[in-house]
Amino acid sequence: MTAGKQQLREQVWEALRTHGVARFPGTQGRIPNFAGAESAADRLARLPEWKKALVLKVNPDAPQLSVRRRALAEGKRVFMAVPRLTEEHCFIELNPSDLARKVSKAATITGARALGRPVRIDQVPPLDLIVCGSVAVNRRGERLGKGGGYSDLEFGLLREAGVVGLRTPVVTTVHPLQILEDGIEMLPHDIPLDWIVTPDATVRCERGRPKPRGVYWDFLTPEKIASIPVLQLLKGAGTHPRAT
Repeated sequence: MTAGKQQLREQVWEALRTHGVARFPGTQGRIPNFAGAESAADRLARLPEWKKALVLKVNPDAPQLSVRRRALAEGKRVFMAVPRLTEEHCFIELNPSDLARKVSKAATITGARALGRPVRIDQVPPLDLIVCGSVAVNRRGERLGKGGGYSDLEFGLLREAGVVGLRTPVVTTVHPLQILEDGIEMLPHDIPLDWIVTPDATVRCERGRPKPRGVYWDFLTPEKIASIPVLQLLKGAGTHPRAT
């Protein structure tokens, strides 16, 4: 039986705290930062998918800071979503050629805001790789975020824009305690993983479900649509659900 999503989140947050591997700013309500995040980023960089990627989308959370820094240091263009997609220019482009010696600062949330270039979704180029943050995952590629659904929505929007597809690799870096044996309930708009990377291991997921095909309007509340400008624009343009 699949445990409830919030129950699984609480289980992981508590395990990280109990084992002393949680880092600032804590675990509760977050994509948890963890001891060994830098080593996980190093291991991720060994993947062929990483080596081939020139343009990446990386989540802005603390445990993936080393991923963003490494990508920029290697000359890769990085796109980060504006938190909660609250602006029409809902992504920030970080281009190493524009950052000179400020790559390390640009990889932080505040640095990206100051040094990056805000872009609309139609200005995002085709993406070679997506790195997302996770609270809990399993080896079947099922993933659980912190509960806002923004990573899944970002994928749906990028799919609508034609810059990601079924074959765009999706990876996450986590602590081993975040890998569960439990099933994780997945809805049509939830992103399955292709790879899970920890400080000590690389796991190819036994993924059996397709990636989302776009924005699934039936799962969005009127309040959420009203709070996200790009959704309002899409809805006004007559974009329809692609669900089921």
